[in-house]
Amino acid sequence: MRAVWKGAVTFGLVNVPVKLYSATEDHDVSLHQVHDADGGRIRYQRICEIDGQVVEYKNIDKAYDDGERTVVITDEDLKSLPAERSREIEVVEFVPTDQIDPIMFDRSYYLEPDSASSKAYVLLRETLESTDRTAIVRMALRQKTRLAALRVHGNVLMVQTLLWSDEVRQAAFPSLDEEVKVTAKELDLSKQLVESLVAEFKPDEYVDEYQQELRTLIAAKLEQGDALDTAATFGEQEEDEGGEVIDLMEALRRSIASKRGGADAAGETSSSAESSAATSSSASSSKKTKGGATKAKTKASSSKAEKPEKSEKPKARKAAS
Repeated sequence: MRAVWKGAVTFGLVNVPVKLYSATEDHDVSLHQVHDADGGRIRYQRICEIDGQVVEYKNIDKAYDDGERTVVITDEDLKSLPAERSREIEVVEFVPTDQIDPIMFDRSYYLEPDSASSKAYVLLRETLESTDRTAIVRMALRQKTRLAALRVHGNVLMVQTLLWSDEVRQAAFPSLDEEVKVTAKELDLSKQLVESLVAEFKPDEYVDEYQQELRTLIAAKLEQGDALDTAATFGEQEEDEGGEVIDLMEALRRSIASKRGGADAAGETSSSAESSAATSSSASSSKKTKGGATKAKTKASSSKAEKPEKSEKPKARKAAS
């Protein structure tokens, strides 16, 4: 694990140097979107709704709206706010552990001793265990002030960031205000059902069956050869973090210029130029059909230099399989 924060737990005059590690991780299989016809990656662009232009990240500000008015918050505005860079986990108070509603728990982090001697760390851990208390602490994490609970997990100290009280919604359901009569027999039968399912909680016995099946499906497809070359799923146009929307011919010219060089590139560029001229002659008719494709007549090795039209991608996929 890699430490995400380094500082010290402080309560009174006691200072406990620690390193902070994320205690949880997402085990979901990462999936992305592709075109169903040819497996090409789907690219998202940041479009301004007023002028329809693609906007670069450097020209994007944040904003708040109340439904009627919008307030733009610039980077300069945010820099003017006092940044939280404290390296202390300040203990505010010690509270009975059962007073913290689990609904308030957010992210969990392990604390590792960060000094030659771990005596202060062990002292704090044993103090919390013997008093059955949880420390409520304040800390600055990723430039935000966090409220957190510091408690013992096995033989490790950990902090769990807490939601602020106004972040927890109130459960107000009118249907629960109605009086419902439960008979003694119904309650007795319900208790019997509970008793029949009583067991010790063992987290290791529970697995994410959906993710397991998804991994099995992916492995089966790979084994059957039902896969595409990952590089082939990306278009030849390099990712543009904003700028004008360019047409196909301009994309081809830029791709050739950026991907090839030297004497060999000169010959290949010439060949591409001839193909471009042929495509240009049919440009007017292509626009009426919203991008009718020009069939590629080059070898597979040159396909990365000249971006195939959409209508030709299903053939490329068939060849890859």
